[in-house]
Amino acid sequence: MKKKNDALILGAALFSMFFGAGNLIFPPFLGLLAGQKWNWSMFGFFITGIGLPLLGIIASAKAGGDVDKLGRRVSPLFSKFLGITVVLAIGPLLAIPRTGATAFEIGVLPLMPNGNPIIFSIIYFGITLLLVIKPNDVIDKIGKILTPALLILLTLIIVKGIFDPMGIPVPEDFARPFSEGFISGYQTMDALASILFGGIITTSLIQSGYNDEKEQMKMTKKAGLIAVLALTLVYGGLGYLGATGGSLFSKDIEKVDLIINIANNSLESFGKIGLGIAVSLACLTTTIGLTATVGQYFNKISNGKLKYETIVIGTTIFSALMSIRGVESIIVFSEPILVFMYPVVIVMILLTMILGKEFNKNIYKHAIYATLIVSTLELLNRFEIWKITNIVEHLPLASWGLAWLIPAIIGAVIGQFLPNKTDIQVN
Repeated sequence: MKKKNDALILGAALFSMFFGAGNLIFPPFLGLLAGQKWNWSMFGFFITGIGLPLLGIIASAKAGGDVDKLGRRVSPLFSKFLGITVVLAIGPLLAIPRTGATAFEIGVLPLMPNGNPIIFSIIYFGITLLLVIKPNDVIDKIGKILTPALLILLTLIIVKGIFDPMGIPVPEDFARPFSEGFISGYQTMDALASILFGGIITTSLIQSGYNDEKEQMKMTKKAGLIAVLALTLVYGGLGYLGATGGSLFSKDIEKVDLIINIANNSLESFGKIGLGIAVSLACLTTTIGLTATVGQYFNKISNGKLKYETIVIGTTIFSALMSIRGVESIIVFSEPILVFMYPVVIVMILLTMILGKEFNKNIYKHAIYATLIVSTLELLNRFEIWKITNIVEHLPLASWGLAWLIPAIIGAVIGQFLPNKTDIQVN
């Protein structure tokens, strides 16, 4: 049944999907580094951390609500590559371990400085496995309470920090605030997740009575504006608070320590304890959701040969081992991987938004392959496997973190003028 407040309900759902508790550590640190240029850094962060995930939801819906269908616009092989790499990134390789480590460092260490990360990891991922191996609606109910509670707490911290700031943003030697913010937005991994979640939104709309595709797009855009506004206020507020701490905190402070100090400064011990509890529980619900997603995806693409239970057991064990490394170590490890993956996902999303259902498949192929070449060179360089810094740095827009953009455009143009025998229409 259609209701007047459907857009608001869907907007809240979108907000919850992208409002990852583990993402809250990035805006304050970005603001701290940027100082007076915090607004430019946050603008870059908003593009990749907020705007791109929304476009990803829409693009996924346009492609049929399935990451496999989205990837097939390039080729079946690329479709598998895209799906597997995205699920591994938002799963056991990066997002799940970081979420567990964040829960420990924000929820446990401030209260128990001598807390053991190994013991915590065993307990945390043991609970995760217990709730994932036999799914039920308990964790969904908890999540619906936690997100508003965490949002209210963060609102209090931000409002207090604005009206009674720790200090004022100071000039910083931050040469490329926009590009640093743009790349920092990769760490949210929300754009990667968005191409998996498009089908969820479409299904929800159909269940609410929105069967016409134009109606679905209209509702998704309305809900998206609500989610974007809420995320912008939260991330922007945290970015500003980080900027006001420029004269108080060292630039080498760990990201988790910074947000704990901000909470403590705004609401004293209540802020630190409240944030720790809320973030830890929110991280747990996120971990459970992502673990289930990994299990369902690999069970599906293997046609049931890989059992759901086996996959989630392996995912929790691997994630538990990875999380012991700590938040900062996981972030350092994830950066080159995300710098490799994100340009490919961005190009896929933008091409799908621009070309819609009818297109020349060669446009996708050549744009994606050109992007993959640049991203691979960047990945090899960052891991110091092959020093090719000069090649990447001399590409147009490299200083903005967009070295892949012009090659992608050239690839798309070349694809446009190739024979049209591969033109297809996606139903």
